[in-house]
Amino acid sequence: MMQLICVLLEQLKDHSIDRTYRAICHGVIKDDEITINAPLGRSDKDRKKMAVKEGGKRAVTHVTVLERFKDYTYVECKLETGRTHQIRVHMAHIGFPLVGDEVYCNRKTHFKTDGQCLHAYKLGFIHPTTGEKIETIAPIPEYMGQMLIKLSML
Repeated sequence: MMQLICVLLEQLKDHSIDRTYRAICHGVIKDDEITINAPLGRSDKDRKKMAVKEGGKRAVTHVTVLERFKDYTYVECKLETGRTHQIRVHMAHIGFPLVGDEVYCNRKTHFKTDGQCLHAYKLGFIHPTTGEKIETIAPIPEYMGQMLIKLSML
């Protein structure tokens, strides 16, 4: 059992696990696809927060627009690296903070959220014993689905 865990941990370490998230962010992203390549480290102003920081650890997020609304964008974020708060910090850094993110967003929304509108949508990895590619998908939470319906009516 320990050997299986070590194989999965190694996949995490070498970034071979596919992690895809869905998010709703403030603002309308014009480009269909964006790659954010900005290093992350602890904020100098608030040690509880992360920040884009020269000399920080390499962090790359690939963003694909799924749908645009009035004042909001629904996106898919694929992690090339996996740093603490990576998507939240990267999206705020480029001017499109996540809806409901009380740490990295200072914008208000009229929608009720259960925290930030960020959902771990898809996880893919190589099975440690069979070598088979495993992919799991989790549907978005109800509150995000309801918000998308409301946004489509604006």
